[in-house]
Amino acid sequence: MPDDLIHNQNAGIDRLLQIMKRLRDPQTGCPWDIAQDFDTIAPYTIEEAYEVADAATRRDWADLEGELGDLLLQTVYFTQMAAEAGHFTFQSVVQNISDKMVARHPHVFGNESRDKTADQQTRDWETIKARERAQKQQGGALDGVALALPALLRALKLQKRAARVGFDWPDVAQVLDKITEETQELTEARDTLGPKEIEEEYGDLLFVMANLGRHLGLDPEAALRSANAKFTRRFQAVERLLAEMGKSPKDSTLEEMDRLWDQVKAQKV
Repeated sequence: MPDDLIHNQNAGIDRLLQIMKRLRDPQTGCPWDIAQDFDTIAPYTIEEAYEVADAATRRDWADLEGELGDLLLQTVYFTQMAAEAGHFTFQSVVQNISDKMVARHPHVFGNESRDKTADQQTRDWETIKARERAQKQQGGALDGVALALPALLRALKLQKRAARVGFDWPDVAQVLDKITEETQELTEARDTLGPKEIEEEYGDLLFVMANLGRHLGLDPEAALRSANAKFTRRFQAVERLLAEMGKSPKDSTLEEMDRLWDQVKAQKV
């Protein structure tokens, strides 16, 4: 019986699938869950993915366990809505990804040799993915790069795709020259043009900065996350020093906070 499955704590994924099916039941389900669609659920999925990454970065295993469950729920949510519309099911999604992993790892599940470097395996992976895109009639080099990706990540993926077909600077020096050029154009736009043009030039500069990270072998998203974390640590340290003085940032001057910032920075906070 469905109720027995729902209350069986040892039933695994079948229990979760039945819970979602019940939540979406038009007659007996939850009004909020019934009202959701693909567009309204997508933002929650993105949010949950970031929360998984955050918990993993913090090595908070209990939190990571919970966040992975929340992310799994998003998959179950999408597949239930798709099943209701006759598009696909949870089982077909599992079969699809399983088939894909087997096909993309012939050196593990097939007859190809495992005696190759990680870089060679990455190149082989990209060759297989290119063949899959061709089968989907995605002929353009940039086809299939998801529009909904965070802008910095999408910039990096677009640049990698373009580089594969030879559209790339040969060395870092030329990327740095381009950054200088884009900075000058942004300055000129700020001084002579309107908000739309300023935004465009600012976007160009961000795009090239992402490209610089790629040429340096860095992950721009990871580098920016690290910078965010460092800023947070240092600013919070400044707040603590101000609190010891009986003050808050609102009661302080920029000069005083700059002095404390330099003090915190010197302490390698």
